[in-house]
Amino acid sequence: MKTEDAIWSALEEVIDPEVGVNIVDLGLVYEVKVDDKGRADIEMTLTIPECPLADEIVKNVKEATAAISGIHEVNVSLVWEPKWSPARMNDRAREEIRSRRSLV
Repeated sequence: MKTEDAIWSALEEVIDPEVGVNIVDLGLVYEVKVDDKGRADIEMTLTIPECPLADEIVKNVKEATAAISGIHEVNVSLVWEPKWSPARMNDRAREEIRSRRSLV
């Protein structure tokens, strides 16, 4: 498995605590790059710029990525363009959110 693919898989385990869905399915991760020295650069956003859990989410992204073999450094860039919208979610995220609402 390519290192970038391994990172994408690891990021599927990082849950947005407010929404309860992983950040990949939510469409929060825009790009993952790894250089030949083992530095991972991740470009991502949050559902809202003033997210009170931003530090926790970024910490979890760094920890999940650093656990990948061959990764020695992790840089996470929070970006606000393009702006996140629910249209960025995949079908799995939509279904998970729908099922949570039906339990309430």
